[in-house]
Formats: sequence, structure tokens, C-alpha cells
Amino acid sequence: MSEERLTFKEMCARFDVTPRTLRYYEYIELLFPEKEGRSRFYHSSEMARMTLILRGRRWGFSLEEIRQWLEMYEKEGTESQYREFLRLADRQLEALAKERLQLEETISDLQKMRNGVSVDLSKA
Repeated sequence: MSEERLTFKEMCARFDVTPRTLRYYEYIELLFPEKEGRSRFYHSSEMARMTLILRGRRWGFSLEEIRQWLEMYEKEGTESQYREFLRLADRQLEALAKERLQLEETISDLQKMRNGVSVDLSKA
């Protein structure tokens, strides 16, 4: 049985990304599709990389951090890659916790203002 192979269009659809995004990820060396003429094909390793890229973006990692992290696996192996992930994850968890506190304060302030305006309108 042959390995799954996606076309450029199928890869965009599978991961819900624009063609521009997929081309950019290739340009900055996050993805390395197989090329046949002008066509690009993506195998399971590229699909796995894309999953990791999208997770990293969702978690707030920069594309350069993701690129270096993926490259680390090739050069230094899994243990180094895991250690780097822990470092990045700890940093990002701290930043997200701060953002959450700021967001909770903003929601609270907005709710108080909204409630005050609602009370003022009910008196009018």
C-alpha cells in the first residue's frame, strides 16, 4: 500500500489554510514538498510538520521558533527537541497567564460600565 500523498490544493483543504500560507511556509523552509514539474505533493512527514506548525501558531510560538524547533529534530534528535519545547512552552504559558489576567480585568471593567449604563437608562 502506498503512502498518502496530497496535492497542493488538498493540503490547503486538509489544514484549512490559504494557498498563500502554504507557499509561505515552504518559502521560509517549514515545509519541503516533493516537486514534480510545477506540482507539489505532500507526504505524511509534511502533514505531520503542518500539524505541528499549526499547533505552534495556536499556542503563540513565532514561525521562526517553530522552524528552529522542527530543524532541531533533524540535527540533534528528540531529546533536544523536547527540552526546547519545554522551554518554549514554559515561556508561553507564563505569557498566556498574564494575558488571561489582563483580559479578565478588561471584561470586569466593561461589565461594570455596561451595568452602570443599563441602570442609568432604566432610570430615564
